Amino acid sequence: MRATFLVLPKGVRLLLVNHLVGHIGFYLLIPFLADYLLEDLALSAAVVGVVLGVRNLSQQGLFLVGGSAADRLGARGVIMVGLAVRALGFALFALGGSLPVVLAAAILTGFAGALFNPAVRAYIATDSGARSAEAFALFNVFGNAGSAIGPVLGTVLMAAGFRVSAVVAAAIFAVLAVIQWVLLPARPVPAHDDGVRADFATVFTDRRFWAFTLALMPMFALQSQIYFLFTLQAQDSAEPRHRAGAVAALFVVETIAVVALQVRVTTVLIRRPQRGPAMAAGMAIMGASFLIPPAAAGFVTGLGSGIAGTALRVAPVVAGAVVLAVGVTAVQPFVNEAIGRFAGNRLTGTYFGAFYLASGLFTVVATSISGAVLDRAGGSLTWPPALLCAGTAALSSIAILGLHRRSVLPGAPETTPTTDAGVRG
Repeated sequence: MRATFLVLPKGVRLLLVNHLVGHIGFYLLIPFLADYLLEDLALSAAVVGVVLGVRNLSQQGLFLVGGSAADRLGARGVIMVGLAVRALGFALFALGGSLPVVLAAAILTGFAGALFNPAVRAYIATDSGARSAEAFALFNVFGNAGSAIGPVLGTVLMAAGFRVSAVVAAAIFAVLAVIQWVLLPARPVPAHDDGVRADFATVFTDRRFWAFTLALMPMFALQSQIYFLFTLQAQDSAEPRHRAGAVAALFVVETIAVVALQVRVTTVLIRRPQRGPAMAAGMAIMGASFLIPPAAAGFVTGLGSGIAGTALRVAPVVAGAVVLAVGVTAVQPFVNEAIGRFAGNRLTGTYFGAFYLASGLFTVVATSISGAVLDRAGGSLTWPPALLCAGTAALSSIAILGLHRRSVLPGAPETTPTTDAGVRG
């Protein structure tokens, strides 16, 4: 991992560290936001749902705007502005005591993500050149590590109160904005002779890209089930007093799996010039992960009480999460690499914005459907929700193989790895 990190350009290395620290700052606060709104501000559950939904919508719904801004104004500037806006949003959470302030904070933090997320990916895809798959593999590692560290730090800070955590999170993003301003190399921005509408027309009429997007949209939706279906399965498998520990174990083991395996898996798969089979295999593995908990449910039911019994019952859920992580490590770096290859150098941010906008919308729909199926099935450890997720992954895998056979997918980059000189981000 260290060797891969050191051969990447300076700007990419800085953004990887930024990704780690940014995830720490985000997750030390956001997991505790709902409880703060419910308990400290005494808002109703419905209002809390609106606040959280507005935050997600302002991020996912504006990804295309952030990506287009990165293409036209330069990724570096958009990254810095996004970090500064998120610092302002978290600072408002620290000051907020009323619903309007909380809503403004939610909108700002979401909009900030819509700015810097596609911009960061565009910078990495362009600057890392032939090493983009390796760079995005590390991107996944650093992000997962930050997601694990953040809630731990947040738990410690919550002893001093939510507002202290919000101030710390705001300070983290403010410092990151300054660091990017000082250290992140600037890159020339390609000329755009036509308007933004022409850029969008180019992206939305790219049939190859949208065939790829439709095939890979389930990746993010299935990956997000670690927060929904797998979390519910861990809770349902544990005794009430051990549920929090079961969920914590689920996330810790899943994070360890990603951090330990991501670079190794990418190093093996990157040797092959064709990416389609690797992505198809990754989606198939992700789908298989959902079948493990219900398949094992009949064998682990009634294994006893206490920590030992809970551990045995939760073990299949944790095993499923590990298999899910293996699938993600196989597919995700190559998805980001392929988006950059579809885009070229001029509209990289717009392509990333379009892909993640579509994926975000699909995730909302897919999670709603899986929730409805789960309600009808009568439990998270039953077969219907698992088969729904596994079937979605199987369809995605088949679609990817179809695109591969029709030579729709871009192959491995043929250019030599880039250096810091003369490369636009």
